Amino acid sequence: MTIRVVVVEDSPTMRAILMARLSEEPDIKVVATAANAAEGRELIRQFDPDVVTLDIEMPGMNGLDFLDKIMALRPTPVIIISGATQEGAATTAEALARGAVACYAKAQGGSAFKDGRLADMIREASQVRFQRPAVAPRPAAPAPAPVSNVTAMPRRSGPPSLVAIGSSTGGVEALHAVLSAFPIDCPPTVIVQHVNARFAPSIAQSLDQACPPRVLIAEPDMPLRPGHVYLAPGDDRHLTVSGTSSGFHARLRPGQPISGHMPSVDALFLSVAERVGAAAAGILLTGMGSDGAQGLLAMHRAGALTIAQDEATCTVFGMPRAAIALGAAGVVAPLTSIPAQIFRMAA
Repeated sequence: MTIRVVVVEDSPTMRAILMARLSEEPDIKVVATAANAAEGRELIRQFDPDVVTLDIEMPGMNGLDFLDKIMALRPTPVIIISGATQEGAATTAEALARGAVACYAKAQGGSAFKDGRLADMIREASQVRFQRPAVAPRPAAPAPAPVSNVTAMPRRSGPPSLVAIGSSTGGVEALHAVLSAFPIDCPPTVIVQHVNARFAPSIAQSLDQACPPRVLIAEPDMPLRPGHVYLAPGDDRHLTVSGTSSGFHARLRPGQPISGHMPSVDALFLSVAERVGAAAAGILLTGMGSDGAQGLLAMHRAGALTIAQDEATCTVFGMPRAAIALGAAGVVAPLTSIPAQIFRMAA
């Protein structure tokens, strides 16, 4: 199957580089290119592509506004192509929160797109099937999903001592929905989101502005405190948890990819299973592949509350599906019901 792509990029040079790089991929075809949002809108309507790549920093219509129109009128997997500026990273983080499925940090000059990662992102994005129109502006308070759509919830004697979350494709939007319903005094929460390290600080800042708890980038040996959410910095180190019930700490360690990723959700969940055990809660959100499934199984076997996002609300059901297949998910829930599964656990 050939993946059909529309490229929206205002720079003629960058459009030419993109065309040249993607034409080397036998399963990817650029069916059209656009220099601005107005052209892009017409071409998306005409060609109905499998994936759109979008340069978010364009003149004319704001890139975020154009993304909103795509997601509201013709939901299509969108990959953001971002430059190296701080402003570009912040805008990209907002785009991910509004429904873009991935972001690619382009290098400068002739080395742009040579790493093959964009082609891999396009292949992953082509598997996304939107089952509902995406909402353009993110709701301030998501409406609760019917409780009947949630599997039976295990009874527990109190809230968890620590919450661990893993997510990938479509995960930034999902994290906004989940964390916006967290209480300001939530248990220490640690997150691995598959994303380029360049964008992690802006994603943390975006979550911090939208959610009641404090959200920040995890640092080595940082104490994990209630009312705080810690996001893995990305790329070259795994985020794990150390310590005991008297006090947990973030640990950042180099190593090899686990389940194909660095940082890895499995690495985080396995450490939580070992260090926190039954006092923890684990959440596996939307994402491609199976990272996190084995770790969630270890948490489940340790007695922790384990939650997988359901298929109907996932951008990509891969990671939750893998966990459910292993019997790792004690609860399978729609996205907006997940916080209630954690914070109504008291008997």
